[in-house]
Amino acid sequence: MNTLVALCIAPCGTGDELAADVAEVVRVIRSSGLPNRTYSMFTEIEGEWDEVMRVVKDATFVLASKGIRTEVVLKADIRPGYTRTMDGKLDRLEAALARPEGGAE
Repeated sequence: MNTLVALCIAPCGTGDELAADVAEVVRVIRSSGLPNRTYSMFTEIEGEWDEVMRVVKDATFVLASKGIRTEVVLKADIRPGYTRTMDGKLDRLEAALARPEGGAE
């Protein structure tokens, strides 16, 4: 079943600058082959449930396996019958923004 997750995986207690640790996490996600997009606070991943959750686990354990306390924030959207939801949601939002305020489709 198609799953879209917004995910934040971050080390805890490793100092003020987290970019190097977060980069390790993002490398795992990007190498997964699943559609993904990274923003300043979250990375989105889309695919079948089991595939997405495998990537979440692998990305989490990159830090945890080094003994680093790791915080995970995850939001999931499971929408049966839909694909390309990562792009589709933004396409629908941009179309709505392009219409005059209060305008119908």
